[in-house]
Amino acid sequence: MDAEPGLAEAAQLFKVLGNESRLGLLQLIGAEPRTVGALVEATGMSQPLVSQHLRTLRQGGLVTASRAGKEVTYRLVDHHVAHVIADALIHVREPVAAESADETPSHSAQSEHKETA
Repeated sequence: MDAEPGLAEAAQLFKVLGNESRLGLLQLIGAEPRTVGALVEATGMSQPLVSQHLRTLRQGGLVTASRAGKEVTYRLVDHHVAHVIADALIHVREPVAAESADETPSHSAQSEHKETA
């Protein structure tokens, strides 16, 4: 079976996004470009840990860095990433009612079966 073009790259993207700390950093950077110091302050993470996550995000092609003197400012490369994160958050925050609606027909079918038996 030939995979659809881009599936391997999309899987790699989800690997990079598969870390809560990196998602938080991307949310902050998506709201506005930020320096490492601002990200450390906003997250409470250590500077080395923030830098490690930023390196992973840079290697994944999700953020870019620009230097002004000693400060390095990070920006999203593509705002589609912010939309992916926002959509994922909407999805996980959806009410469980959708899940129980899926279960209701089978529960009703069981009840009907019991009544006819």
